[in-house]
Amino acid sequence: MTDNPADLVVTNGKIITVDRGDSLAEAVAVRGNRIAAVGGAAEISTLTGPNTRVIDAGGKAVIPGLIDGHSHMDREGLKPVFPSLSGCGSIDDVLQRIKALADKAAPGEWVVTMPIGEPPYYWDTPNNLREKRYPTRWELDEVAPDNPVYIRPIWGYWRHIQPLDSVANSRALELAGIDSKFQSPSEEIEFERDAESGDYNGVIHEWTYMPIAELSYFAMAPGFTHDDRVAGIKRAMTILNSTATTSVLEEHGAARDLIQAYQEVNQAGAASVRANLVFSPSWGGPEKPDYEKVLASWGGWLGGQGLGHDMLRVAGMYTEYGISLESALRSKSSPYNGWSGFNYDCGVPRERMKEFLLEAARNKIRVCTITINYLDLYEEVHREVPIDGMRWVIGHLDCVTEDQARRIADMGVVMTTHTNRYIYKQSHITRDEIGVENEHLIVPLRMLLDSGVNVGLATDNVPTTLFYPIWQTVSRHNMHLKAPVGLGQRLGREDALRCATMGGAYLTFEEDRKGSIEDGKLADLAVLTDDPLTCAEDDLKDIKAETTIVDGRIVYQREDAQ
Repeated sequence: MTDNPADLVVTNGKIITVDRGDSLAEAVAVRGNRIAAVGGAAEISTLTGPNTRVIDAGGKAVIPGLIDGHSHMDREGLKPVFPSLSGCGSIDDVLQRIKALADKAAPGEWVVTMPIGEPPYYWDTPNNLREKRYPTRWELDEVAPDNPVYIRPIWGYWRHIQPLDSVANSRALELAGIDSKFQSPSEEIEFERDAESGDYNGVIHEWTYMPIAELSYFAMAPGFTHDDRVAGIKRAMTILNSTATTSVLEEHGAARDLIQAYQEVNQAGAASVRANLVFSPSWGGPEKPDYEKVLASWGGWLGGQGLGHDMLRVAGMYTEYGISLESALRSKSSPYNGWSGFNYDCGVPRERMKEFLLEAARNKIRVCTITINYLDLYEEVHREVPIDGMRWVIGHLDCVTEDQARRIADMGVVMTTHTNRYIYKQSHITRDEIGVENEHLIVPLRMLLDSGVNVGLATDNVPTTLFYPIWQTVSRHNMHLKAPVGLGQRLGREDALRCATMGGAYLTFEEDRKGSIEDGKLADLAVLTDDPLTCAEDDLKDIKAETTIVDGRIVYQREDAQ
């Protein structure tokens, strides 16, 4: 019997280590929150003691915990907060749901629901209703005469199809100040009118991906509370654990309220997913912030790897160009930010962006953006203040040329994907725009890896499982064509899995601490329902976790969840 037994042993498995040699093993031992040994089942069995917990993997695949490079994890946990209208096949179905809620509400109390349609994508609304239209304000008035009613719009990035649609009854419109004389301030918001009377009928269309009306005109309606966010993060962590995700990077930025919710979850010892949060600033105060002064003061906590620990860290800053009229309208709800989790007024004027980025570089603050359009500016900054080694991020990988890939690699810039959108949902549109002969430029993962660019996979919340992006990078499947696009840029399964593990760890300077199953690394791993290296290609997306371990603790077991 060993003098220093392991606390946990996973044995009789196919341990896919994702080490440098892509080696396989049969068992892994955990001591405390670290991996103590990896090897053959007989070898590792010598590390068991009377109090060692042994998990027999039964020949199943075991992988390092997956790392989501652009997760919006908290958003998944917020989806049950408001009542669902899922399953409604007609306007009468919707009205009966609203009536049941209004009957339980006090007079004057808001009735707010999730959008019409079927989650997570909410495809083809309102055609999913028998009448092929939304209910009107007057129909909602009939079932809720004493209550303001608001049927929320979707968060547009779930579906990537506009418009976003919401519905308000007469009391809600009155509280929002929307009467017959009201005029929409933006072309992106259309308040639908009745064809006969010309009056607003309560249906609102928004030609954008982020809701505006909800955060401005209907800001008095109930939103997500701090307690909702805390409970939602806990709920979301379990959901991600169920598909083997153990870490996330929130590269799109986290506002103060979201950071505070994460802190509360971690202080309570309730976290089961490691989170790296990128700060989302709010520039809504002074018109011309002194970037030199502000970023110098922020560098102490945002610079380098920031502040925190292995379970929760805040580092770096998200930015984008400018603040549009629509973002200004959304930011009226500040500090509340609805679904986003980030501030809507985080943008920097285009003419001051280089100034801003230079100050970030001087203060060692890593910058995250989500389009390739920032590459030229990154280079301009790099020529004055080198950023190689800082691992600045370009996310939402869409199209990249070979020249751009070389330039990205030269600066040490890292990238995250959005394959759910740019391969699965929209690659056929992009191919039509750039020509079939250029389809190899669409999410060119093979070319990027060969160029030396580090890439982490990401879900952007829809769906929450990283096995969808793994499948998409391997299959290049387009949902509309039911065929691959840019097949020459597909990744092999080992490379796809590496992007979802070691690639994600590299995004946050943690490749020496997690991302593979090796001695001394953090004990984050999962036993899977299927083998990602050998299962049928279309089955990749459906893989789930049987058991998930984070920080040496079992945080999810499928048999207990069922």
